[in-house]
Amino acid sequence: MASKASPSSRLVFCLLISAAILRPGLGWYTVNSAYGDTIIMPCRLDVPQNLMFGKWKYEKPDGSPVFIAFRSSTKKSVQYDDVPEYKDRLSLSENYTLSISNAKISDEKRFVCMLVTEDNVFEAPTVVKVFKQPSKPEIVSKAPFLETEQLKKLGNCISKDSYPDGNITWYRNGKVLQPLEGAVVIIFKKEMDPVTQLYTMTSSLEYKTSKADVQMPFTCSVTYYEPSGQKTIHSEQAIFDIYYPTEQVTIQVLPPKTAIKEGDNITLKCMGNGNPPPEEFLFYLPGQPEGIRSSNTYTLTDVRRNATGDYRCSLIDKKSMTASTAITVHYLDLSLNPSGEVTKQLGDALPVSCTISASRNATVVWMKDNIRLRSSPSFSSLHYQDAGNYVCETALQEVEGLKKRESLTLIVEGKPQIKMTKKTDPSGLSKTIICHVEGFPKPAIQWTITGTGSVINQTEESPYINGRYYSKIIISPEENVTLTCTAENQLERTVNSLNVSANENREKVNDQAKLIVGIVVGLLLAALVAGVVYWLYMKKSKTASKHVNKDLGNMEENKKLEENNHKTEA
Repeated sequence: MASKASPSSRLVFCLLISAAILRPGLGWYTVNSAYGDTIIMPCRLDVPQNLMFGKWKYEKPDGSPVFIAFRSSTKKSVQYDDVPEYKDRLSLSENYTLSISNAKISDEKRFVCMLVTEDNVFEAPTVVKVFKQPSKPEIVSKAPFLETEQLKKLGNCISKDSYPDGNITWYRNGKVLQPLEGAVVIIFKKEMDPVTQLYTMTSSLEYKTSKADVQMPFTCSVTYYEPSGQKTIHSEQAIFDIYYPTEQVTIQVLPPKTAIKEGDNITLKCMGNGNPPPEEFLFYLPGQPEGIRSSNTYTLTDVRRNATGDYRCSLIDKKSMTASTAITVHYLDLSLNPSGEVTKQLGDALPVSCTISASRNATVVWMKDNIRLRSSPSFSSLHYQDAGNYVCETALQEVEGLKKRESLTLIVEGKPQIKMTKKTDPSGLSKTIICHVEGFPKPAIQWTITGTGSVINQTEESPYINGRYYSKIIISPEENVTLTCTAENQLERTVNSLNVSANENREKVNDQAKLIVGIVVGLLLAALVAGVVYWLYMKKSKTASKHVNKDLGNMEENKKLEENNHKTEA
């Protein structure tokens, strides 16, 4: 009869059997953990009363077990097996919950919790899943530019350190780009770091662009897994410089003006609507079949009227693509005949013409001594008042700064002409003699008295206006005299005389003298009479004064006599 097996031998046998065969009972249980976090795995078994100890193990890919932690229920002690990858990372609690710090991708295993009694082994398996969110995708190796109608690599979208691996999607203006032969080519690849076991995903995009892609944003995204499900991270936008050929050429005149006039500097600027824009053009001037090669500008200085015409520019390599503009150089010519300083004689005729030649209708204004005239001057017989400074001025109203003016300084000369007049004062005592003179340059006037030849300097002159002025004297001759007025300028000396009679004047003077004598005599007689009257008055006044004094003396004597009489009676 075989001997009965001991309890210790039975325990070892149970452990060996359980290490090889998973006992049925509990189903699969999964613990999800983020990369670098702590993995917490509860034992999920009810602790039996006769528990001896608990153990944790994990299974290799070939199914063989590796024990990593032990806890005795009696001694309350914990032991960790010498497994290098879990050194200092394990923690086993009293309820046999196993914690693994700093979760790694290599921790993705099937772990088993074992509770052992004297006659049985209870097991609960747990599957660990580790997740790592990838980095934000980034578009790298971007093309410096894209050319229309050419399939060209746009760039790479890269996302690093993902677990498990994810997918990359390309977008144009927010819409998913799908592979299209000859237009959209997407190549995806992933690489795993042998140390960290994390994935790097890369997607390259070849794209055939068009003008519609100008300023169009391109992005990419990575879709990955985490315990809660799929998630997506988007990259920043990338906008590419799109090269496209010139389809239209334009030309403009700088600086922009409403009108161009002779003497201006103008610049022609030619532009193409391609990207990048053309840097050189051919410029065609009026009447020149061959173009002038230049940058996008061509300058003409001090333009003349013969620069009026059509100007064109074209591409260097495509001369049929042209643009043109018409330029009119406005001009204004003025011719005044005669002009400058002109000297004419009184009564002469002087035709004056102001001729205008302009690129369009011009206004003409005549001025004389800064006063605007109603019409152009015309002289059939010159007068002194016609002299002055004449200006013919013209302008093109539509062209700023285009105006011309010419001047004529007219001098009207004439020999002195004299006219003498006289005017007798109402009293008849004096006479005013006036010498009216006309001439230019201004004649000098001199008065003389015939017979004596004396020169009269005390004269009064009027202002010299329009070649005329006068000189006058006032005389009271005692006898008939002849006054001579002499006027002289650079052209001639003219003399005129006037007889002045004294008869009428002498009679009036005699009458006046007699009247004055009579008045003086009358005044003297009146003074004499007044003197006699005054003398008689004074004499009578003295006589009366003596009588008054005598009477007063008699009264005093009588008074004294009465006083004496009173004294005697007493």
